[in-house]
Amino acid sequence: MTPRRGPRVLLLLYLVLVTLFPELTSAAVVTLNSIEIFRTHEWLPSKPTVYFQCKGENETFLPDVEEKNVPYAFKGVESWQPLMEIHDIKCKRCGFYEKDILLSDDVFDEWEVCASDFKSPEGKYIHFKEKELNATFLCPDCISLGSASSNHSSEPSRSHSRTHLLLIIVVSVLAFCICIVGVVAACKYWEKRKRQQEQAKFLKLFEEGDELDDELGIGPLRHMV
Repeated sequence: MTPRRGPRVLLLLYLVLVTLFPELTSAAVVTLNSIEIFRTHEWLPSKPTVYFQCKGENETFLPDVEEKNVPYAFKGVESWQPLMEIHDIKCKRCGFYEKDILLSDDVFDEWEVCASDFKSPEGKYIHFKEKELNATFLCPDCISLGSASSNHSSEPSRSHSRTHLLLIIVVSVLAFCICIVGVVAACKYWEKRKRQQEQAKFLKLFEEGDELDDELGIGPLRHMV
């Protein structure tokens, strides 16, 4: 076993995980198709600064949204797109907000965004909040994730089995990698120990040869005496 097998083992583990759990590597891109705000929250007459944010993620500002009661349509290729990504069947807590100069930012609405919300054939999802906003999202890739979510809820035993299998695979691969590292370390230590023993034997033989020369009087300096 050599250290070169380590990357091969990791590659094998990656392929197994991708095969059993494709949702771990796939990312469904969500874009904003349109939005209309019905009000602003600032007391002073000024253009609102509207942004979208999911919990724990960065803010995405919408620079084109400047007026209330005006529908804004987007192509999905704007510089600030995509709006978010959904990596699995788990929902995200997201919302639209308005920057406030003095106090905390105002909230148009907060809700759970799930892949299963995109039920239309083209992957469209409409979110409406009375007196606040009306927004349309597009996510064609969310359709497959939404189907996975339905299967997940209808087959809990299968999900448990897959999770158990994943745990077994991860533990087995980690144990195998630890064994490889241990064998390699033991081999290196044994080789180093063997070299030290050979060097010690050589030095011992050399010292014994010098002592024998001294006893016989044939040392390198005896002819000068």
